[in-house]
Amino acid sequence: MAKSNKPKRNSSGSKKGGSLKVNIKKAVSGVFILLVLVIGAGFLANFLLFQKESPPARQVQKPEKKGPPSKQIIFEVYPKSEESFSKTIVKTRKPPDKSLPNVAIIIDDLGYDNDLAKDYLKLGIPFTFSLLPFSPYQKSIAMAAHKKGIEIMLHLPMEPDEYPQISPGPGALLTSMIPDKLIEQLNNDIDDIPFIKGVNNHMGSKMTAIDTQMYQIFSVLKKRNLYFVDSRTTAMTICGPSARLFKVPFAERDVFIDHSQAPDFIRNQIKSLVKIADKHGEAVGIIHPHPETYLVIREMLPYLQKRVNLVPASTIVSEIN
Repeated sequence: MAKSNKPKRNSSGSKKGGSLKVNIKKAVSGVFILLVLVIGAGFLANFLLFQKESPPARQVQKPEKKGPPSKQIIFEVYPKSEESFSKTIVKTRKPPDKSLPNVAIIIDDLGYDNDLAKDYLKLGIPFTFSLLPFSPYQKSIAMAAHKKGIEIMLHLPMEPDEYPQISPGPGALLTSMIPDKLIEQLNNDIDDIPFIKGVNNHMGSKMTAIDTQMYQIFSVLKKRNLYFVDSRTTAMTICGPSARLFKVPFAERDVFIDHSQAPDFIRNQIKSLVKIADKHGEAVGIIHPHPETYLVIREMLPYLQKRVNLVPASTIVSEIN
């Protein structure tokens, strides 16, 4: 019987070949999956890094507009109406004579704009500088003013009716303070401003209407030999009776000159101040460190100097009989 020439099938070799192909496919698949995972991880890491460095648009804050430091504080909370204000000091009509009436112009809220304070000093007029305690430039302004012979006051922060929505700022006297704390804070405020001769209130519509705490304040003013000018931010103020009780030299604000910064408004308020001075022989006006106010004051200086004697606040204060 003849032998067949067909090669014999190697079953073990076939199995090895098939197994190798499967292993190669698995390896390729594993590499592909690994590559996908690596790429995916890269995209994810990049996305997370981008999110960290670039927050969503709603979280991005616009840069603050730069401007004079004085624009960043609230100068005053003005009374809504003065029709119901009754004066503590009933001014009598001045006797007829040829002398000009005295007018004190107090510049409140100084301490946050060094340049504007220097501009007022250059005018060579005896304004009264009232400085906020713990403000950025209070000491340098006080030193410069003192060298020029300008009278200096403490602009004492006191709690307004609108507190805490509106804060009077660093060094504020609050109605919640116990007597020891109130007196300690007041002494700290007084000590923070060099060369002061007197005090007037910054805000304070709530504080200046509370007799027990105003008595504590005036007892310190008497001890420190300081006068007081009531800014009159409320019709309920009892600063006058407190000054009378403790025999502290006292005066009241007659006109807020610039609670609107419209130039015509400021001019009219200055004229009102002069009319009050003409009638009573003296008057007290309060202005604030607005650039618009400075320009109008500079413009109207010839008018003021012709109509009134511009004097420091200490010239007008007196003990209440």
